[in-house]
Amino acid sequence: MTTNMGKLDCALRILIAAMLLYMALGTSVLGAGLLFWLALIVAGVFTLTAFVGNCPLYRIIGLNTCQDC
Repeated sequence: MTTNMGKLDCALRILIAAMLLYMALGTSVLGAGLLFWLALIVAGVFTLTAFVGNCPLYRIIGLNTCQDC
């Protein structure tokens, strides 16, 4: 699997995932409905793609944020 995400992109995804997890689990802002589950799913996907370094959506649209790749 090729890397198509740079370090800054991965760091931002982890930061956004952490904020979404905090909003979903640490506060009552999102409630317990659809927004709660959507935030958990997006946080999981962002975390997974950040650690793997590959975003399938980037590959589909031809985007590459990795400077060394």
